Amino acid sequence: METGVLGGGLELHGRRVTLRPLAESDYDAWSEIRFRCRSWLLPWEPRPAGAPEVVDDRPGFYARCRARDRERQSGSGYGFGIFLGDRLCGEVTLSSIQRGPFQSGYVGYWVDEAMAGMGLAPEATVVVIRFAFEVLGLHRVEIAIVPRNAKSIRVAEKLGVRHEGVSAGFLEINGMWEDHLRYAMTVEEWTSRREELGHRWLDSD
Repeated sequence: METGVLGGGLELHGRRVTLRPLAESDYDAWSEIRFRCRSWLLPWEPRPAGAPEVVDDRPGFYARCRARDRERQSGSGYGFGIFLGDRLCGEVTLSSIQRGPFQSGYVGYWVDEAMAGMGLAPEATVVVIRFAFEVLGLHRVEIAIVPRNAKSIRVAEKLGVRHEGVSAGFLEINGMWEDHLRYAMTVEEWTSRREELGHRWLDSD
């Protein structure tokens, strides 16, 4: 498995995508996508009522990068930009990591609307799941999706991630408490499916 060091230089690779933490130098590309795809992304993003929208200025983005660095250093979360060559295409995160008897975390993702349908989100998700199990040693990862978010559900379905049910009022999304479909994979499931998923999403032709 190709990775960089566990730090600012961390880099993960799939068949086509490269994942790395976003840096201050990524602001222009990131903000262009966020503004252009605002209506595509905002309805699905965790945000309490009255809270500002996802960072919309340069200082805020810089602070966000520093916060992600602290999470990575503490081992509580890992955020990555999804890159196709040099082009930023979206983000994928492994967040809310719990150790002790849980050994679990949550995977979230978004992609540029102009790049939707290319399989970048499922590929990036598999890369992060592999990282979670094979590098971090987690036992379980979850994906929680608003039921009407058909495109995100399609990502979970493409990967064959196990559907566990519905959690009512699970997360505040854009100011409303939303039910979420819950999907999960354990390390045992990953081990049994690694060759299949790797052949489709990770290995070079």
